[in-house]
Amino acid sequence: MSQPDGTIRLLINCPDARGIIATVANFVASHNGNILDADQHTDPHTCEFFMRLEIDPDGFDLSRERFADAWAEVANRYAMTWKLHWSGETKRMAIFVSREDHCLHDLLWRWRTRELRTELPLVISNHDDLRSLVESCGVRFEHVPNTPENREQAEAMMRSILADAYVDLIVLARYMQVLSLAFVASYPRQIINIHHSFLPAFAGSRPYHQAFERGVKIIGATSHYVTEDLDSGPIIAQSTIPVDHRDTIEDMIRKGRDLERLVLARAVRLHIEDRILVSKNKTVVFE
Repeated sequence: MSQPDGTIRLLINCPDARGIIATVANFVASHNGNILDADQHTDPHTCEFFMRLEIDPDGFDLSRERFADAWAEVANRYAMTWKLHWSGETKRMAIFVSREDHCLHDLLWRWRTRELRTELPLVISNHDDLRSLVESCGVRFEHVPNTPENREQAEAMMRSILADAYVDLIVLARYMQVLSLAFVASYPRQIINIHHSFLPAFAGSRPYHQAFERGVKIIGATSHYVTEDLDSGPIIAQSTIPVDHRDTIEDMIRKGRDLERLVLARAVRLHIEDRILVSKNKTVVFE
């Protein structure tokens, strides 16, 4: 479901309790707000409550500056963790890429057609190969060589570039370098990766060769938030496609790349539209 333009999005996570939905609805109504869309979920195993609202800003009598104070009584009563995204604020995305360009091509196309409603101030790469592609789209390209020998200096440079561009989302579009724990910790739930297998199966290098050798009947792709645990962050989106004995390794790679493009773009869109809530190492995704 696509979201209306110019909405206020409120995401809530708290222990489950009676009356939360009614209290939230009453709060919005008491400030002359109109709820355009609402979705909620209760996890019976953890007794956690999750909710996402879209509120029409027209007539709503709370500004961003006044919202937190007005909302505090409700949030404290239910011990809520919450996040608010106000209309008119556009996330700023940076793409990290190495030499493989299929995910980059796809993201650039979706950005240019406004399917992904985000700003794209820059692309960072540890190789210079894709400069002409990026710059032909009017996007700044930064070549930052990144190796185990110079990682600390490279990441310091990337942090500076990202800060100057006010980036709040990093997308690893087949960026073939491991980011340090310190770098990842600087961007909690702000780095999205695409993994070219259906995690947790066939992690590590050459996943399609592993899949081919096992004679699998499906292959997949997984997009997740990056955490200090390599390839083990909260999963945002996954998809699979059938394969059979006729498929070569090259066929699997081709099919896998198609999945990688779709799954990564879906994960980025979900993040941009504030449709993801994270609890421990799991996500609740409202689509």
